[in-house]
Amino acid sequence: MSTTVTQDMSFLHLITSASVLVQLVMLILILISLSSWWFIFRKLFVIRYEIKKTDDFEDIFWRGVDLNALHQRIISSRYESGSLERIFAAGFGEFTKHPAGSDLDAVMESTRRAMRATYQREMDYLESHLSFLATVGSVSPYVGLFGTVWGIMNSFRSLSSVTQATIAHVAPGIAEALIATAMGLFAAIPAVVAYNRYASRTDQLATRFESFMEELSNVLQRRAAE
Repeated sequence: MSTTVTQDMSFLHLITSASVLVQLVMLILILISLSSWWFIFRKLFVIRYEIKKTDDFEDIFWRGVDLNALHQRIISSRYESGSLERIFAAGFGEFTKHPAGSDLDAVMESTRRAMRATYQREMDYLESHLSFLATVGSVSPYVGLFGTVWGIMNSFRSLSSVTQATIAHVAPGIAEALIATAMGLFAAIPAVVAYNRYASRTDQLATRFESFMEELSNVLQRRAAE
């Protein structure tokens, strides 16, 4: 007797015996969760790579390396460079396009615009898919709750055809409905944690990029004034 009850209340049986709408909700949540985990791991490697490349570049830059040689090295290996390197390459490349004797204010304004444009592209790349994680974190619990409410409604509606209602009649329906809520939380919690962590890391990188652009502008302005 207990074996039959255990089998009927198993996780797989509850899913397969759920109503079509509840199963559809579960399927949507599974797909959302898989997509979320894909972006979580992808952003993990992307942000780690950018932090390492930023650390390495700042270390090289502040050693006093020749800027022309550094610029050429970055241009020759552009697809292997990091965001900060591309920001430097855009700014320094724009700076060197102007001939000697050009108006310094105009040169520096053009240089800053070039760096700012590249900075915006790099930040768009680093922040890509973060909005998806935020959406998953905020919406998934409600999607799961919708499946739960629908499943519980079906459970209580089935009592209309039963002469004597007991907990045994509604327990399977309520249990299968609650699985939808559990799936919603399973999809939402990792997405929220990842979003908060990655948003913080990208903000830190953005601050470092902006500080570097100001410092590079000062270096180039002193170089032009010499």
